[in-house]
Amino acid sequence: MSKQLALAGLVLLACSAGLTAAKGGTSAAQAAPAEKAPVYTYVSEWTVPRAMWADYKKEDEADVDAMKKGLADGTLISFGTFTVLNHQEGDEPTHGSWFSATSMANLMKFLEGLRNAPGATAPALAGSKHWDYILSSTIHNGHSGTFTNGYLRVARWPAKAGSNDPEGKIVKSTMVAILEKLLAEGALHSYTIDEETIHSEDPGTMFVVLVANGAEGLDKFNAAVDDLRKNNPAASAAYGTLIDAHGHRDTLSRVNTMTNK
Repeated sequence: MSKQLALAGLVLLACSAGLTAAKGGTSAAQAAPAEKAPVYTYVSEWTVPRAMWADYKKEDEADVDAMKKGLADGTLISFGTFTVLNHQEGDEPTHGSWFSATSMANLMKFLEGLRNAPGATAPALAGSKHWDYILSSTIHNGHSGTFTNGYLRVARWPAKAGSNDPEGKIVKSTMVAILEKLLAEGALHSYTIDEETIHSEDPGTMFVVLVANGAEGLDKFNAAVDDLRKNNPAASAAYGTLIDAHGHRDTLSRVNTMTNK
């Protein structure tokens, strides 16, 4: 059965990495990778009443089974589910999931399969608020395998009016470079820099998404950010010209499971 998976918030997916920057010495980061072929991600977030969390877990496990099949037949290249840790007052998201493919055709093929599956209307989600995002990325990297110890940190950064980084040089030499370094060191399982393909946020909004390798990975990320703030203020300032800090929001979630091809 499925929850009409509309992964919305992976958003999910990132960090206050907006203040990261590459420099020599202890903060040295690897050269940022070239842009890759686009990856498309469907994200869904749900507000599940606490009394129905156990029911949601059962439905979530059924969707994971479907996503495993999608990965095996080549429709998907990655997927994951998560539980939000920084709960907000009111009807903010409590749970979510995502799946990724190398084309919109495969993304929609899998989504339609979920929606048409028997029991697609899940009792735990009946009447629940939810949000959907359709994202794309040409800047992404990760380790292959299945991981159950991840922490998903997602940062949403609106573009600053008048910002200019047409080839992404500032983003690649700051945020992407340090994320690559942490990935190489094993502190991260994966990261992506996403923008919406179907806009529900202001155009130009950037989502920085990382999955840390355990809580220790979060500490390593935070330490790297602090080091760069202190020791490379010029690079931090350059990144700051691109984003509107007043509209910045973070989400931290526990990854129940994720698999990358």
